[in-house]
Amino acid sequence: MVVCDTSVWIDYFNGRPGAVVDLLDELLESELILMPDIILLELLQGFRSDRDYRTAKALLAPLPKAAALTPERAARYALYFRKLRQKGITIRKTNDIVIGGFCIENRLPLLHNDRDFDLMASVLPLHIINPT
Repeated sequence: MVVCDTSVWIDYFNGRPGAVVDLLDELLESELILMPDIILLELLQGFRSDRDYRTAKALLAPLPKAAALTPERAARYALYFRKLRQKGITIRKTNDIVIGGFCIENRLPLLHNDRDFDLMASVLPLHIINPT
């Protein structure tokens, strides 16, 4: 099972070519994608038209879903942020800390197109998938 960050889904739905989008295509055929609720929220809120929103929601419906945040996890994810900041790394979005923390805690690899996750992986035990 793999988590695919919003950054890749955006490229996928916008038809942008690239190695991460190609890998997402392959993973979707194998049904190996887990959709944390925070990624679902980020992704669906970005659609401008109702039609595109409904289409995306229907396409994502078969994917298994998971809750990414609980009060206990929030406290642990804050520690991840603090550890990164102590190393001089500031992650730009709280959502990325939640996504990275979720992947770490569940030992799930992350497919992404966002440099903040590479920074996280340089300090934290975040497993990144690099398409080659």
